[in-house]
Amino acid sequence: MSQMLQMFQQAGAAQFSAMIGQVAPYFASIAPQMIELRPGYAEVSFAKRREVLNHIGTVHAIALCNAAELAAGSMTDASIPAGCRWIPKGMTVEYLAKADGDIRTVADGSKVDWSQTGDIKVPVMAYVGDKPVFRAEITMYVSQA
Repeated sequence: MSQMLQMFQQAGAAQFSAMIGQVAPYFASIAPQMIELRPGYAEVSFAKRREVLNHIGTVHAIALCNAAELAAGSMTDASIPAGCRWIPKGMTVEYLAKADGDIRTVADGSKVDWSQTGDIKVPVMAYVGDKPVFRAEITMYVSQA
């Protein structure tokens, strides 16, 4: 079991969410809440508040990217085989609608072959309520440790 998944299970969602900004300080900028983490799935939310807004009063594109990377990275860590490591290699994003509310970000890796190494494409979606506002594909480079 990955250290990240073990930490999530032992600490619980609230405490894990508070700790993630200590592990990777930039994630703290969106004040994320890890809702769920398991192999093949991660869900992260964050509130629409002044610190994450752009000039038109919607959630900034980079805040959405930040949440997508947190969800995809956490899920990748929980999903890859023991003895492997990962690093994000690239991200392709598409903005689908104005992000005008609290954000729920989902990395669904249920269709990803986690036994492979090399480039793995991780799909991520972000929603305001049930409205899709953002889509990303994050390329994770997975290798033997």
